Amino acid sequence: MDIRRLRSFIVIVDTGSITRAADVLHIAQPALSQQLATLEDHFQQKLLIRSQQGVSMTEAGRAVYRHAQIILRQMDLAQADVKAAGASLVGRVSVGLVPFSSAATLSADLLIETRKRHPGILLHLTESVGQTYSQMIMNGRLEMALIHGSGPIKGVRFEPLFVEDFYLVAHSRFGIEPGSQPLPIAAMEDMPLLLPPPYNFVRRAVDLAFTRARVSLNVVAEVEIVRTLARVVSDGMGATIMPKAITERLLAESGEPLVARPITPKIEETLSLCVSDQSELSEPALAVKSILMELTARLKA
Repeated sequence: MDIRRLRSFIVIVDTGSITRAADVLHIAQPALSQQLATLEDHFQQKLLIRSQQGVSMTEAGRAVYRHAQIILRQMDLAQADVKAAGASLVGRVSVGLVPFSSAATLSADLLIETRKRHPGILLHLTESVGQTYSQMIMNGRLEMALIHGSGPIKGVRFEPLFVEDFYLVAHSRFGIEPGSQPLPIAAMEDMPLLLPPPYNFVRRAVDLAFTRARVSLNVVAEVEIVRTLARVVSDGMGATIMPKAITERLLAESGEPLVARPITPKIEETLSLCVSDQSELSEPALAVKSILMELTARLKA
């Protein structure tokens, strides 16, 4: 098996077209089509379906794509480990940090600490709302991720770190008194709320809590940009419900008198470190994981 064919197959799938993939790989389209045909002969399965819109994977193609990602990642890790033998740690490490959580507040510190301790490591950070991190780990596109939930999900392993409590954040004009006493969900009925869309973990947790309390949820806008959320909450357009770390960020970035209150019944989510259960972390990835664990321990404290 020529590993270049696996790499070419991944590019074809990612670009959605043999023509575009040939441009990316700087090879002739007939040569790329021959590589695909050779790969299909090797597996004795049709891997891609061609149409005027591009290409789509068959079930066999999905299996090859998943394993190709892992194989190529392992080859990259092997090359990095060999290069790093007897020297400082060298290699690329990909980490996913779930947005709208304590994890999202760690990105700058993780980058700074990794650069300081291991300048040979190229750290790739992502805070994506449109991709499933557990799937990216299974496909070998991420080494690790801080995500919400504790599993189980086949193909990945969860290590629960701590539980994040949610808080209501509102402008003082909403009449919410400051204090540490939890605010009943019933007190928020018909309150205009600014929340992420329903597929976001924050929104799912809030929806579930309000449903259980039999309280109507009045969402006036769906926002997935923390900076925008901070501005509109400060302007009094509506209140929001966020994990503690994001709550503290909203308070810090606002020049307005905002009030933050815990909620009862409590709304909370478990933040977990997620890694593959099919392959071991490389030495550079283990070093990054160690730093990440230090930073999350500070958050927990």
